[in-house]
Amino acid sequence: MQVVEKEQYAVDTELLKEYFPLATVTKGLLQIYQDIFNLKFVEIKDCPKWHKDVQLYSVFDASSDAFLGQFYMDLHPRDGKYGHAAVFGLQPGCLLENGERQPAVCGLICNFTAPTDTKPALLDHSEVETYFHEFGHAMHQICSQAEHTYFAGTSVERDFVEAPSQMLENWCWEKDSLKLMSGHYEDGRPIPDELLEKLVASKLANVATTTSRQLVFGTFDQSIHTRSSADTAACFNDAHQLVMGTPAPKGTNFAAQFGHMAGGYDSQYYGYMWSEVYSEDMFQTLFKDAGVLNKDAGAKYRKCILQPGGSVDAFDMLRNILGREPNSDAFFRAKGLV
Repeated sequence: MQVVEKEQYAVDTELLKEYFPLATVTKGLLQIYQDIFNLKFVEIKDCPKWHKDVQLYSVFDASSDAFLGQFYMDLHPRDGKYGHAAVFGLQPGCLLENGERQPAVCGLICNFTAPTDTKPALLDHSEVETYFHEFGHAMHQICSQAEHTYFAGTSVERDFVEAPSQMLENWCWEKDSLKLMSGHYEDGRPIPDELLEKLVASKLANVATTTSRQLVFGTFDQSIHTRSSADTAACFNDAHQLVMGTPAPKGTNFAAQFGHMAGGYDSQYYGYMWSEVYSEDMFQTLFKDAGVLNKDAGAKYRKCILQPGGSVDAFDMLRNILGREPNSDAFFRAKGLV
């Protein structure tokens, strides 16, 4: 995939990493989320935590100063740590019996390369995208004002749960937001305009492959969950042949390490792509023309999508924010098909 980016779009991914030091990306990410969602983050220095590198932030509404919750950030790998990127709810936000609100607390877990004595931690662009995606889940947890824990935060329909975070991945492809979260690790100089243009243009690089890959996973998932028993390696090979037109690589058994099948997405993996249909509809309707830093659009998104948690059906939340029935037009545009 990097070969396609470099040869067809002239994006030097290694050079690009030099403009995404983790500290700069984090500063920009926090500022963007605070600005568009009218929030205030305050780092808590003196607090119990499970590792010295972990950071804790309290979150307040920027207008009322109301305390909304807290999030931990644990960003570097170490022995025994969860090896992927995810947000884990530690305390759900809800109303207590005395009428007071219990604030939400969550942990953002990533595994970005740690800094060395000679160079800071540098992110490739896909890691920046992952960072924005997972932080979106954290804000879904924090900004939710659902009354009951059952509906707190990301407790929405499985085929909608990724949509709020997928929408926020778009900030990693827009020039205005990219400029706020980047700067060369040596002197802070901005990404050259030519390199920035190439990066934005490369959004469609490998889109057919990555989309087909998701279709393989979703097809495999439905295949094994619509029968009483299954040879999972054979089912995966069949799904790969059906979608890709080729068998799975010989001697492999992807299904044996497909963690989503035992992590809550079993029979529902299609939700990743279904959520993307909704996420693109929201992004292109609210932010594409208004701008990714538009505070009015951000306020509407926080009120209609993040604040309800799962207390409102996803389709009703979409109708409320779009002012119409959702459709797949934006999704096809995002894939370069129309």
